[in-house]
Amino acid sequence: MSVNEDHTTGRIGTDHVIVSTMNDLPGYQVTEVLGDVFGLTVRSRHLGSQLGAGLKSMFGGELKGMTKMLSDSREEARQRLVEHALELGADAVLAMRFDANDFADIGQEICAYGTAVRIRADKL
Repeated sequence: MSVNEDHTTGRIGTDHVIVSTMNDLPGYQVTEVLGDVFGLTVRSRHLGSQLGAGLKSMFGGELKGMTKMLSDSREEARQRLVEHALELGADAVLAMRFDANDFADIGQEICAYGTAVRIRADKL
């Protein structure tokens, strides 16, 4: 993904948010901390994937249906995190992490969270 940078101010454009698991961003200076942001999704487990998972657990192997569900859930939570950051006017989200929990034995909760910040490119 390209970064839309305004070369007169060094600020990042409003249509992109850089998401990083690092606490800082090389080449950029944090100019303002906007606060914590998160994206959350809860997905129920599909009966077919539950049955398939039960059979696979007896014989071993990847639970592809569950893997796809969790991957899709992480992407949805991450996208909601970005939307939340954009609402605050953020250029970036630092220290992004995922958290996952079982939800009432019927589904999985996935949360993406981090710190929304405004950044400026370092002057050379």
